[in-house]
Amino acid sequence: MDASELGTRTKRVVEVLAKEIARQAEDLSDQAQSLAEQVFQAAKIKLVDSRAKNGEESLKSQESGYLIFLSHRQIAMLAELAIASDRSGKALDKKAVKAIFKSGNSIDVALFGRMVADDADLNVDAACQVAHAISTHAAENEFDFYTAVDDEKARSEEKEDAGAGMMGTVEFSSATIYRYATINIGMLLENLGNNEATLRALTAFIKSFIRSMPTGKQNTFANRTLPDTVVIHIREDQPVSFVGAFEKPIAQDLTEGYVTRSVRQLADHERKLEETYGFKPLHGFAVSMESPEAVESLGERISFADLDGRVREVVARRLPGAESE
Repeated sequence: MDASELGTRTKRVVEVLAKEIARQAEDLSDQAQSLAEQVFQAAKIKLVDSRAKNGEESLKSQESGYLIFLSHRQIAMLAELAIASDRSGKALDKKAVKAIFKSGNSIDVALFGRMVADDADLNVDAACQVAHAISTHAAENEFDFYTAVDDEKARSEEKEDAGAGMMGTVEFSSATIYRYATINIGMLLENLGNNEATLRALTAFIKSFIRSMPTGKQNTFANRTLPDTVVIHIREDQPVSFVGAFEKPIAQDLTEGYVTRSVRQLADHERKLEETYGFKPLHGFAVSMESPEAVESLGERISFADLDGRVREVVARRLPGAESE
């Protein structure tokens, strides 16, 4: 995905917009900051003085009092509006400023939303919901005890201080986990405004969600794993999480391990939900390293390489205007 399709989340919105104004109109470089401030004031976004670093004088630039999520397209459009207003000598059109905030959303803003504390009218409702990962079985935190030796002290003939240079512990957990996310395609389409952008956002999220892992302490734990089983259901009724499958933790079984039994319990829970509530997906897909029998009730078994394309195909047929396209 091109970086231009993503947004930037920052308090330094005045600085970002001022740079864009100066880039588009070099002759307005000296006025760029003032013009940028006027844009956010027109949007009723409260600005505060930027904090100075220790030992530095207070900075003259201003920033928002909270993080604001803007797309690169919105920043460019706001800059164009500020430049046009200055050239014409007319006051900024507040309605035009708001209209830009409410259109041209980047993919990440469309997926995860935006909250503007000063004006709820500028909020963007998130099209995506992501649950916290949980272990499918009872899990206890473990402790990684680490030390670092001071090499020069170790080589020294003086032995009175030859211990570790530092030491500590890091908590970690090695569990089989269940992760869940859902995307409201209608809301995503509303936030992005066209079918193609909606489909690109959907497929990008699918790939990223499946392959992503927490980056904290990655060098220490090398948590480069991929899911054993991925299930995608396309629905018209309502989102359905299968987290209830693990209300009763998976018991330890040395002959199978946690993963195989977790997949089996997930499939059994999904079947019971469908029988009880009648919530049947329009289409289901399963990518799995388990046996075909283990996931056959969860959906059509396909490879990861084909997954995003197949999901895109099914969703595309149900978007507005799909038949005419």
